[in-house]
Amino acid sequence: MEIVLVRHGQPEWVRDGRNVVDPPLTRLGLRQADAMARRLADESFDAVFVSPLQRARQTASPLYERLGRDEVIAPWLEEIRDPDWHGEPEEMAQQAYRELGERPVAQRWDGLVGGESIREFTDRIHRGADEFFAACGVRRIDGDHGLPVWSIDEPDQRIVLVAHVGTNSITMGHLLGLTPTPWEWDRFVMGHASVSRIEAMPVHDGYTFCLSSLSSLEHVDPADRTR
Repeated sequence: MEIVLVRHGQPEWVRDGRNVVDPPLTRLGLRQADAMARRLADESFDAVFVSPLQRARQTASPLYERLGRDEVIAPWLEEIRDPDWHGEPEEMAQQAYRELGERPVAQRWDGLVGGESIREFTDRIHRGADEFFAACGVRRIDGDHGLPVWSIDEPDQRIVLVAHVGTNSITMGHLLGLTPTPWEWDRFVMGHASVSRIEAMPVHDGYTFCLSSLSSLEHVDPADRTR
């Protein structure tokens, strides 16, 4: 089984000095998305799912078009929910992120004031991933070994998830059996419109997941690479 995780292209977080919540892609982000679609268009996939947020949907759109598929939204792939600061000066968001980064590490789980906590977000993605993959016939095997071993009904499946650095990072860590941290966005560094891959490897009583590629950007012109 292979899971292909795509990060969205560059979003327009700020417009005229004001924060944009659920932003669209920039012109550069649209070019990055088209380059990603050209890269994956020749591959065969069983399904392609996308986050409900605009920047992910715009990124997935050229891939769906090239593959001749209809859009399939997976609500659980939604990125962490920021405070409602749409239209507020961009300095407000910059200050909030500075304050978050200056906290003692244990307190970072609380996240941004007024937004979804990182703990709640992590739990949401873990639940969503477990439900999603169970529906795909992928379930973690309980046992005394405490290792991330999974049963997989259809080992030849290939699935694409077009989402965000937060959701992709937490999903990868969950499948790999890593203990979550309140800085998953920084643990797995992924560029805009990058492609990461996780593959299932058979072990004695099931499968374990391996990170086979992280943040591949060969398809994006070097001058267009951002993160």
